Amino acid sequence: MALLFKSDTDRADIWQDAIAKLMPDLEFRIWPEIGEPADIEYALIWNPPKGALSKLANLKVIFSMGAGIDHLASDPDLPADIPVVRMVDEGLTLGMTEFVVMAVLRHHRRIHDYEVQQRQKRWEQIVTPLAPDRKVGILGLGVLGSDAAEKLAYLGFDVSGWSRTQKNLPGIECFSGEEGLRTFLRRTEILVCLLPLTESTKGILKAENLSLLPQGACLINVARGGHMIPEDVLAALDSGQLAAATLDVFPEEPLPESSPFWQHSKVLVIPHCASVTLPTTAAAKVVEGIEAARSGKPLQNVVDFERGY
Repeated sequence: MALLFKSDTDRADIWQDAIAKLMPDLEFRIWPEIGEPADIEYALIWNPPKGALSKLANLKVIFSMGAGIDHLASDPDLPADIPVVRMVDEGLTLGMTEFVVMAVLRHHRRIHDYEVQQRQKRWEQIVTPLAPDRKVGILGLGVLGSDAAEKLAYLGFDVSGWSRTQKNLPGIECFSGEEGLRTFLRRTEILVCLLPLTESTKGILKAENLSLLPQGACLINVARGGHMIPEDVLAALDSGQLAAATLDVFPEEPLPESSPFWQHSKVLVIPHCASVTLPTTAAAKVVEGIEAARSGKPLQNVVDFERGY
């Protein structure tokens, strides 16, 4: 029995040590040195080569190293009969909530404007409302979105959320559906995108939807670059429809040097690291999944590819 590890952005040795402490009998193989393919029963994966997993005849479970699974859904040869487990881990959730709260507070207190003033050596106070008078909207109320919404509400913000299906969260005004999306956007001054990337959510940050926001709203995208139409976001920034944006994800990554986002005075570029999966906490989730598969128990957080998450 072996586990195949593949990620170009994560330290294989750290993951190997973390998993070995919990399951020392599991052989840990690192791509591309996979050895005998028939030995591999589990895969811990981020952005594998297309078709690679289809060659593992005895594969039983695929574990995504992140909350998103679009890196797997885009593989036309992904084995349809193998369950894919998305990462749901308290460390990943905490990291994302930390980043979202930081970004919301930065826009709420207009720190981006103070940064401009500093470069201009201009001393000028900016009056901002208190949190209860600031309307924050969370696109996506899954594990990550719900936690961020709850923490922001705890800080006193007027928080609402939108999801594909209706949710009910204490202290959060929840919207769903097309009409609900329009109502949600019209009342949102700081918009946070935490949606899964599906066919129905691709390009949701487009001109039509951005125009529904109050003029001078701020955008935070920590979901996927595919949610955003870059030209529409740039146009909204240039027109003043958006006052500022914090962008952690882009349609093309790494962000090309030619991208206007790099030099835009209203944009903070983050290199897709708002929250990362840490083996110190996430290794236990992988081991729990393997133990469940071994004993025939139901797996948790299995992806429904028809829904896209």
